[in-house]
Parts: sequence; structure tokens; C-alpha cells
Amino acid sequence: MNPFLITILAMGLLFTACQRRPHAPIDLDDIKKRKRLIALTGYDANSYFIYKGQPMGYEYEMLSRFAKNLGLSLEMRVQKNKDTIFEALMNGQGDILAANLTVTKERRQKYKFTNHLMTTRQVLVQRKPQNWQKMAKAQLSKKLVRHTIDLIGKTVHVRKESSYYSRLRSLSDEIGGDIFIVPAPGDMPTDELIKQVAQGDIDYTVADENIALVNQANYPILDIKTPISFPQKIAWAVRPESLDLLEAVNEWIDQMKKQPLFHVIYNKYYKNKRKFRERLSSEFFSQKTGKISEYDELIKKEANAMNWDWRILAAQMYQESQFDPKAESWAGAVGLMQLMPKTAAGFGATDLLDPVENIRAGTSYLKWLDIYWAQDIPDDEERLKFILGSYNAGQGHVLDARKLTEMHGKNPNLWAHVSQFVLLLSEEKYFNDRNVRFGYCRGEEPVNYVKGILERYEHYKKFVE
Repeated sequence: MNPFLITILAMGLLFTACQRRPHAPIDLDDIKKRKRLIALTGYDANSYFIYKGQPMGYEYEMLSRFAKNLGLSLEMRVQKNKDTIFEALMNGQGDILAANLTVTKERRQKYKFTNHLMTTRQVLVQRKPQNWQKMAKAQLSKKLVRHTIDLIGKTVHVRKESSYYSRLRSLSDEIGGDIFIVPAPGDMPTDELIKQVAQGDIDYTVADENIALVNQANYPILDIKTPISFPQKIAWAVRPESLDLLEAVNEWIDQMKKQPLFHVIYNKYYKNKRKFRERLSSEFFSQKTGKISEYDELIKKEANAMNWDWRILAAQMYQESQFDPKAESWAGAVGLMQLMPKTAAGFGATDLLDPVENIRAGTSYLKWLDIYWAQDIPDDEERLKFILGSYNAGQGHVLDARKLTEMHGKNPNLWAHVSQFVLLLSEEKYFNDRNVRFGYCRGEEPVNYVKGILERYEHYKKFVE
């Protein structure tokens, strides 16, 4: 064959191989080595969100418990465009896909699904007539789509890559007439489409019944009584190669289903309509409003003066007091930033229950710690960890841990190394060392404190500008 043609064919095959992008060969052993489970999810009011400063959501709570069971940390990666969420899984951007997924035959051919977490069915979401409260049940039903055959000629808005779209196409064939399916943008949550029906912007959409039920609590004008599918399973998905991960998830789900906690978590998000309505209407439902707490403006002002990302300061404040200005610890720390009276007085605060004084004194202390560590820890990200650790335990204990770190041949400027010896300061062998000046420290507290703040900050970054 002509060498030129051989070269062209080879290049074509290479291009095709690159276009297909092989599945990422990541399984449970790889995940354990990295010590972190990466979960892909979507934006909605059930799976994962921030409410009053706290990460929440059905998928988030369940995944957190599964990751903890394996001794792993959890990273949530939000996929704004749900049309590409399976592609993100196959490309190795996450280990597990948790986004209220319906298990379908078509999807099973491409992905591995876990044992189901719940069962539901797809229902038509439609708007009741304006005077529906005065209508008899039979009269109301005549005004609504009650049989799937009545969907012929109707226009329904759903995301194209959702299971709703494929179900509507099948239904159109089954009833022998056209249902006009309008593809919604991939980044539009089902909650938003439901809201558009309630507001009269569109006439119909489809949702899983569990999601439709909680949304109906916020929009009584919605009718969700017309099913368009048989019961279906909701489960998580992994890549076909991740068989060990699949087995671990299935074992955990089977065990969870035997515990009352499994039903408590489900009821919290899908049965408690009052709480759902409360979250959606709250100004601290961060996905909707971008707010974390009622003290955001004060936090932003002080964080700006420090040249800090305000979301870090908000994450610390939640860790300290959960935004309760009257919080008081067993040790006598008071207020939003949990300051000891003596420390607060040194930074000009006299009334620790006053949010303005408390935040100002707390941030002044943080600025002092920033200056204290600046010469030894030049890297901003590393220095932040030393500042937070010192805020919790006192810089003296952190200094002791740095000395021990250096004595044992590790880097005293890396929190990952120093925190190991902060933990060891609770052991007699270490807190009695002649190089340790400040003695015993409950090291687990400052280490978990720093970790908790940084993890919460990562959550805030996903939802709050």
C-alpha cells in the first residue's frame, strides 16, 4: 500500500481513538489511595445545597455516610449541565454519580447502577385552574390531563438527556399520537421547570413523584396525580470498570436499609414538606439567594480589610457558633467568633454579644495571627491553616508541634506535617518532651477545626459568589 495512504489511515485511527476517550480505569483501591471519594451531582433542592451555612441534601448526607464508612473524605462536584453528567463520570471527573437517577434499560447498557435507594414513578406536573379550590373533585379532573392519551397534541418541557424525555418519546408511540417535547437547557433543574409550570410560563413538565411531592408543598396550584410511568428505581451510577466500588456501595446500602436512620434521612428530604417550603422561601437558601447568614455584610467588610475571601471567614464563623450571636462554650468563649473575654478585651471588644464588636475583635485576632506567622510561613494557603489552627488551640501549641516536626525530619512549614504532631501533643511522651513549652493539647480539636473550615469553604465556593 502507498506509504502516504498508510500514514493517513494511521492518523485517522488515532484521531478516532482520541475522540472516543477511553473510560478512566479508577476503582476502589485507587480511591482509597487518594483518601477521597469524588461524587458528581446536580444543582437542586434535594440532592445537594447550602442552607443556613450548612451543606445539606439527600445525596450529600447518604454519600457522606458511605465515605465515612470507608474512612474517606468526600468531595462533591456539581455538574451544572445535567445533559453531560454521565459523560463526566465516564471521563473520570468523579467516581460515583448521585443525582436522583432513574434506572432505565438504556442506561444499564452503558453504566453500572448500585442497589436502589428508593422507588418512585414519573408524574405529569400541570397547573390547576385558578378557581380550583371551589371545584368538586370530578369537575377539577375534567379540567386536567388525567389519562396519558390526553397528552396527544400537548407540549411538555423536559431536559433532553433526562429519563423523562425518553419516557415521553416511548409514551408518544404507545398512545399513537404526537406529544410535542420541548428540550429544556441541560443546566435547568427539574425544580425550576416545576416552578415555571406553577407560574404559568409553561403548561407541562415531568418529574419523579418524590420530587414533585415536595415541590407541590411550595406550589399548591400544581397537580401531580397523573402518572406516566410504572414504578422505577432510583440509584447511583459508577463506571462499568469500577466493580469493587460497586460492591462496596451495594453492601453499604443493604446495611443502611436495615437501620432506622435510612428512613429518617429519606423522610427529612422527601416527606417533610414544611421544611422543604421553609428552605425554599428562606433568604439563606444559598443556591437561590447567594446568602450564607444574616451577618454576610459584616463578614464581607471585615474580610475585605484582611484581604481574605469572605467565604473562609463565614466558614470559620459557622464552625465556631453556627451563626448564633449568643453562643457560649463550656470554656467561656462567647459569641459569633467564640472569643475568650480576655482575648476579646485585648482587641477592643467589651460587649461580646454585639455581632459588630465580636466579628471585629475576632478578625483583629486573625490579622494578628497572620502577621505572627507571615515570616515563617510565606505561602498564603499554608499560612491560613496555621492561622486557623492557632485561633483554635493557641499559637503556642502550634509552635510546639512545629519544633517536634523539625526534630523528626519533617517540614515545619507544611500543615500536613505539623498537624500530625499537633495530634501527638495529647500523648504524654510528646507533651512532656523537653522541647515542648506549652504542654498538653487536645490535638484532635484544632486538626478537625482546620479541616472542617476548609471543607465547608469548598462547599460555599460551589454555591456562593
